[in-house]
Amino acid sequence: MKWTTVVVGSEGVLADFLERAAAPGELADSDIVIVPTAAAFSGATEAAVRVAALIEGLSARIEALMVTDRTSATEEYFAARIRAARVVVLVDGAALHARSTWRDTAVGEALRDARTLVAIGTVATVIGAEMVDPRGGAPTTGLALREGAVITTPASDDQLARTRDLVEALALMIVVDAEGAVVESGGAWRQLSPSGVHATRGHDEVRLARAD
Repeated sequence: MKWTTVVVGSEGVLADFLERAAAPGELADSDIVIVPTAAAFSGATEAAVRVAALIEGLSARIEALMVTDRTSATEEYFAARIRAARVVVLVDGAALHARSTWRDTAVGEALRDARTLVAIGTVATVIGAEMVDPRGGAPTTGLALREGAVITTPASDDQLARTRDLVEALALMIVVDAEGAVVESGGAWRQLSPSGVHATRGHDEVRLARAD
């Protein structure tokens, strides 16, 4: 099976990505589930409703899975829906809460098997094996849902420089801001957006290929 990962910097960029994907029929009539775990503290229901509104135009089957704590993350129904869905959308919010909720649970394992995993904003930082801690920029353990890159969000130049010093030297680190989007398929990360993406290995810049 071919797995695809999409990271978008904001819900606005998600809407643009979905519109372009729907044009050739890639996502039309798909089974899409929304996982608002990271928004548990700011309003998971409201976040799921907002994201669902962006997807409505695809004529897709949409279901929000209210996985907000470790108890709900053990529900086999939620895990089964994630594995069956064509697209799984991870809502933006508190990345560390999402990591602790999904780690070593049925939902966490199912996310690793998701056919197309779309992560919005800061929640994307948990998907790699190595995660950048938003509280100070030091690398820590991610969930290894996907491989090949350390995904992070904008920070000061000094903090990003420290992060690059601490992240594994040969690791591809991709900073995705609110206007950015990247996609991974077959192990290769490519840039979807015209701007908003900055990739490095160590302190050396890396130019990502543009997605078609």
